[in-house]
Amino acid sequence: MNSRVVITGMGVVAPKATGKEKFLKVLKEGISGIEFIPELKELNFGCHVGGIPDITDSKYNELLAYYGLTGESQSIQFGCMAGLEAWEDAALKIPDYDSTEVDYETGVIAGTGIGSMDLTGKVLIPNIDSGSVNKLRSTIVEQLMISGTSSQLSGMLALGNLCMSNSNACSTGTDAIIMGYERIKSGGAYKMLVGGTDGYSPYYWSFFDNMRLLTRDFNDQPQSASRPMSASSSGFVPSAGAGMLLLENLESANERGAKIYAEIIGASYNSGGQRNGGSMTAPSSEGVEQCIAAAISNSGIKPQEIDIIAGHLTSTKADAMEVKNWISVLRLNRSSFPFINSLKSILGHSLGASGAIETIAAVLEITENFVHPSINCADLNPDISTLLDERTIPHTLIENVEINCIAKASFGFGDVNSCLIIKAIES
Repeated sequence: MNSRVVITGMGVVAPKATGKEKFLKVLKEGISGIEFIPELKELNFGCHVGGIPDITDSKYNELLAYYGLTGESQSIQFGCMAGLEAWEDAALKIPDYDSTEVDYETGVIAGTGIGSMDLTGKVLIPNIDSGSVNKLRSTIVEQLMISGTSSQLSGMLALGNLCMSNSNACSTGTDAIIMGYERIKSGGAYKMLVGGTDGYSPYYWSFFDNMRLLTRDFNDQPQSASRPMSASSSGFVPSAGAGMLLLENLESANERGAKIYAEIIGASYNSGGQRNGGSMTAPSSEGVEQCIAAAISNSGIKPQEIDIIAGHLTSTKADAMEVKNWISVLRLNRSSFPFINSLKSILGHSLGASGAIETIAAVLEITENFVHPSINCADLNPDISTLLDERTIPHTLIENVEINCIAKASFGFGDVNSCLIIKAIES
């Protein structure tokens, strides 16, 4: 089979942007979700800023409480909230708890960069170290297992197809989308709920702070801290959140009269093999370029058809190399090069969730006809400004512009790469 795969639902949990409507507002207005986090300063981190979603007003808190998920793993909470929103956004009904019907045509893949590290640090380790294993709740396993979010969503929605979680560093969210896309395209499912999630935990963020990958130069200017493509970028800004999308066989979507946001027309993922400049912590340009080229090739489009590059672009030294990789693959002149933007300039780097959240942003740009700004990069990195025209990297919102096709890429530790080609739906 070679089914066409469309996006019919989206849900997001992000700093200052819990829920799709708030997320759209943040995108268009370039509202930074980065704030000063006192706990990081108290723990002697070098970086004192980051992005943490506020979920207190989520309509799904009551349902999560019913399933015993409040006050526990943030990763699972965020992922379930985003998944439930995507499900309802696709005009699908959340089944009753005591329903006996199982949807064997729909599955779920909810990835995570590292899972419930917050629960590990605050509950598991202290109780074990103090000899109080008996104080651990009976639900500790389902809260800590990497597949926790997928399993919870499968149970809440009675999904009987493929149920699994993936973990592939910062490519996790995008990889999950590609896996769901491939599942539907091959005829293995009609619908797949896919995406990524990661919670806030100083135990998690400490890894990157210790490696000096997080910025230390903007602790007194949180909203200016995330600076992809800027000459003054000094490291990425960590954040938390979740993005989930409902992917569907086009025929199934049409049969039930679903609203269709966009179509996934091509995808690719690979590894640079940690050779030729690639390492555990740095991407190989050869691997990145092969991944992008393969996604474009199997989508059947030409490079000049791409309107926006939704880059990985993290606010590190790797940004300039990423831009060079795109230029090398697309082979377009400066005047015809597509827009390139970075959502991380607004919301920071939500690690395993970033690819899914950024894909949702790309889909909204297509459906709402705008290009979201990359903030904090007015002082463009000279290694980038010598290659691209200023208009290519918009610092403010561009509205009322037809956006038909977007390339979304993610790259992660382990020299792993993933790329999606998303297009406005065609009959």
